[in-house]
Amino acid sequence: MTNTTPKPEPLPQPESDRYWEGLKNEEIWLQRSKATGKFQFYPRQISISDPESGSCGVEWVQVSGNAELFTFSIVHAAPHMGWVGETPYITALVQLEEDVIVPTNIVGIEPEPEALQIGMALKPVFDHNEGRQTLLKFTPA
Repeated sequence: MTNTTPKPEPLPQPESDRYWEGLKNEEIWLQRSKATGKFQFYPRQISISDPESGSCGVEWVQVSGNAELFTFSIVHAAPHMGWVGETPYITALVQLEEDVIVPTNIVGIEPEPEALQIGMALKPVFDHNEGRQTLLKFTPA
């Protein structure tokens, strides 16, 4: 029997629309503070490193997506009916070259602890879903 329960998906909001549109085009766009040069993720209306600048204090910058594995967990029990039949899978936090940490999934390798190493090099993968948001995932570089 095939699982037809839809997975929850991210809801676009005005401050994140540029990020989601970029992923559809296989581009990664992050916000950067104009004053400090620090990148931030998740998208916000203001810079977290210079909140006094308001909405004028952030700019969108395209980044490579080169990353390192910061931490991970292998999920064996589906957290929602939409994932029934898809376990085990790897959920992770990855640190981009721009020094931001992004929640994601690691794909393209077996979900076994021996296949993963903190600090391992990763590259982006764009998971296109018909009629749904494109998701940013990572695979070993």
